Amino acid sequence: MTQINFTACPECDLLIKSTAPEVGEKAHCPRCGYLLQRPRKQSVERTFALSIAGLILIFPANLMPLMGIKVLGSTKAGTLWSGVSMLFDENMRAVAVLVFLSSIFFPLLNIVLSLLISGHLYFNKPNRHLAPWMLWLQHIDEWAMLEIYTLGIIVASVKLSSLAELNFGLGLYAFIGLLIVTGMLASSMDKFLFWQKIGKLSL
Repeated sequence: MTQINFTACPECDLLIKSTAPEVGEKAHCPRCGYLLQRPRKQSVERTFALSIAGLILIFPANLMPLMGIKVLGSTKAGTLWSGVSMLFDENMRAVAVLVFLSSIFFPLLNIVLSLLISGHLYFNKPNRHLAPWMLWLQHIDEWAMLEIYTLGIIVASVKLSSLAELNFGLGLYAFIGLLIVTGMLASSMDKFLFWQKIGKLSL
């Protein structure tokens, strides 16, 4: 007797016959249109490599000067961390916490979890925390908003360029590199494949 495997849509719980789309193809839920599968080529290897690159870039991006402003011969440089500290000093604690979480903490946690999961899958190392890590990664993915902070940097640069001399620091280049890496990381991870491999390692 032939056994038919079914997959439940995470969005509407519709039971769907499991398919195996090719790389470059997509599988959507016929009821709600939710993206079920989008296979990536060498997803585990790419995710592992990009996670290492992101972990290297995130520290200079956060700690090194992004931009320096020169007014009347006086230069002042700013970092991501100093921006959060300044918001706290100005009694804008809620905004400071939001900026810290979205631009520093969640991107770092996203990269660390991606590295842990892809590293275990790459080396075929079972770990009872793989499934919880994957669930955490899926939940925090929408909170890591480096793109919004990038828009803020662009707007600030445009507004300040007519008032003062701007000097771009190494932190900004690291931040741009980090933005590119995190974007590639999100597009390289085949979550369906990751869950399959996690299930096999858990057996």
